[in-house]
Amino acid sequence: MKPILVFSSLVLFLLLTACSHKISPDRPSLAATDFKLDSLPDSEINIPIRINLNPVYALAEKQVDTLFTSPDYPNGWVQGGCDTRYKYSFRRSPLQLKAAGTSLTLGFTGYYKIVGSTRVCVAGAAISPWTAPCTCGFNEPERRVTVSFSNNISLQPDYKAKLAIKRDEPKALDKCEVCFWGQDITKEVLSGLTAELDAAKAELEKNYGVVDLKPQFQQLWNQLGKAYNLNNMGWLQINPQRLRINNLYAKGDSLYAYLGMSARPVISFLKPVDQSARMPNLGPFSRDNGFSIFLDASLDYDSLSSVVNRLLVNKEFDFKKGPVKKKFIIRDCRLSGSGNEKIIIRVEFGGTDNGVVYLTGKPVYTKETKMLEVKDLEFDIRSKDALLKTAEWLFSRKIINEISRNARFNLDSFIDTAKLTINKQLNQEWVKGIRSEGSINQIQLIGIYPLSKALVIRSNCSGVLAVKVDNIDFSL
Repeated sequence: MKPILVFSSLVLFLLLTACSHKISPDRPSLAATDFKLDSLPDSEINIPIRINLNPVYALAEKQVDTLFTSPDYPNGWVQGGCDTRYKYSFRRSPLQLKAAGTSLTLGFTGYYKIVGSTRVCVAGAAISPWTAPCTCGFNEPERRVTVSFSNNISLQPDYKAKLAIKRDEPKALDKCEVCFWGQDITKEVLSGLTAELDAAKAELEKNYGVVDLKPQFQQLWNQLGKAYNLNNMGWLQINPQRLRINNLYAKGDSLYAYLGMSARPVISFLKPVDQSARMPNLGPFSRDNGFSIFLDASLDYDSLSSVVNRLLVNKEFDFKKGPVKKKFIIRDCRLSGSGNEKIIIRVEFGGTDNGVVYLTGKPVYTKETKMLEVKDLEFDIRSKDALLKTAEWLFSRKIINEISRNARFNLDSFIDTAKLTINKQLNQEWVKGIRSEGSINQIQLIGIYPLSKALVIRSNCSGVLAVKVDNIDFSL
């Protein structure tokens, strides 16, 4: 009996081997079409910026002296002619700033006191001694005067803020009369003060007449060129192209402007190289509000294949061809693209027969369900030819329908996560003292591109964004 059993097993094996076919068609060669990935449109972002001017005030507060005196005060005298001499002390209140449009007025109240004396002179020669000193503002309230500087701000294309400073004429709030003259000497006091203020104006122009903000903008530019992790779902890179400043104006203690930016943001599964390109000069302004961002998300085919395989690997299909039963077992599915409108699905299988077949279908996104599906799935022509010759029984919609049912991807969580992550990126401190606040209103998918290396999903994001600058580090 044993030899007979061995012989029977061998015959059965030979029969099964003879009936089994190895199917291995070539990969599909899809016809060339007009399909191509268009250049990513520039995203336009217009960001209202509020710059807190208090740090600038603090710098000016340090720069403008708090005390002005006549030369060599309190020992020296100012002698305008033979018959008079005087000396004075002048202190100022904290600086106050008023802003309107592009004009900033930096002012303060001054408090002064003066002492002087006189003598009789003939032909420029003194013929009497100096009288006893008479005072104004000593042992009585100091006299007051208002002082201000008018400043106009403009931002140049090379990121230099230009401050044009004008010294306004001082205005006396109190008269100053001295006993030995019996007359108002306020004009003389203001004349001496004016010279001191002109010196302070010159110092302000020297230090702050032109402020180069390019280092701060370059630092922000470099931050925008970095890749940011989207909660391990991919990487976001904003890729700025141009910057512009619109509607520069001042109000209260703040300077307002609209920062406009053109960018080409991209999402990819592989971390891109951080960009630190040279920043171009400021471009022309735009009146648009908010932002409209075109975003390309590159979905890796290996990741998509893993999703499909979790659902289909080792799935079996039973068929009956006359009296003979057939079995089809899915071993592996691989998605790919070839620059055509269609996606290629390579199906490795076993069972009655074994080998590979290729299916092709078109990726379609349905916004109502937020599902990305491969529709119109069919055997590729080369796979059809191979099956017709060896395994015609595999021409079954049962296999195609099952693969089609599972070659679908719910992008709802991807979109929601992208919203949360991008909103998180919009609300953060980019540089010390500079933070942004904003939100995405909606994300709309507008195109699907099954390229050879990745499935690119193009979307449009719209929302609002604002930037607050509470502190500027002028040491950069």
